[in-house]
Amino acid sequence: MKKSNLLLLLFSLAIVLSCGTAKNKGEKGINLFTLEQDKQFGAQLASEIDGNPTQYPLLDSVQYKSVYDYVNNVRDKILATGNVKYKEEFSWRLRIIQDDSTLNAFAAPGGYIYIYTGILKFLDSEDQFAGVLGHEIAHADLRHSTRQMTRMYGIQVLLDVLAGNRTAIKQMTSGLIGLKFSRKAESQADAKSVDYLCPLDYNANAGGAFFEKITALGGTRTPVFLSTHPDPGDRIENFQNMAIVNGCQGIETFESEYKSMLSKLP
Repeated sequence: MKKSNLLLLLFSLAIVLSCGTAKNKGEKGINLFTLEQDKQFGAQLASEIDGNPTQYPLLDSVQYKSVYDYVNNVRDKILATGNVKYKEEFSWRLRIIQDDSTLNAFAAPGGYIYIYTGILKFLDSEDQFAGVLGHEIAHADLRHSTRQMTRMYGIQVLLDVLAGNRTAIKQMTSGLIGLKFSRKAESQADAKSVDYLCPLDYNANAGGAFFEKITALGGTRTPVFLSTHPDPGDRIENFQNMAIVNGCQGIETFESEYKSMLSKLP
């Protein structure tokens, strides 16, 4: 990183600290990173994940081309709505991690999105997957990760990542996968998921179906990353209310197409 950029970041941090805490700035918070730094940060983390097949066994995009074509098509439908602010700036690259026991998906800064086979197989239909994917796209598009990581690790660790420090990159990668956003950030991502699906033929509140399934299990398989999230019951109701308020008309689930995709997974 150029010395001038480092000085600018440190100067900005000093201004933020002198003006007040994140609490009295509200949940929007302050993000000291530029879009270019979000992209660089995400690329560093993606490189660490891609280069660690033991911990992150990614499905090969050539061997499982039809599966990747399917999930990328759902991504492209969401991006085509025009509701994703950084559609052109971020990469929006999807990768699938082979781990059936993990109900998770996460987004790195810059639009690098990872989906576990566990959550793919847990869902029942394409609209449900679109709802979950929309939620992760929203976290990246709203730049939640760099805000949250700044609060958790401090500016210096993130600067170390941007400078290519391997120890810092490994620390950030582990932190990213288990990252717990604030309740308000989760609610914002839920709302964006509905916004993304509303112009499409999907059931726009389909993201809430994930929480309906979790609730039906009685907490026996509740993912760790949900431990600080808003109550699933509240989120289900919020998904439904937002779809009504936005006047969303879609009803398609594409269940058979989704099951066909699942049959091609290992």
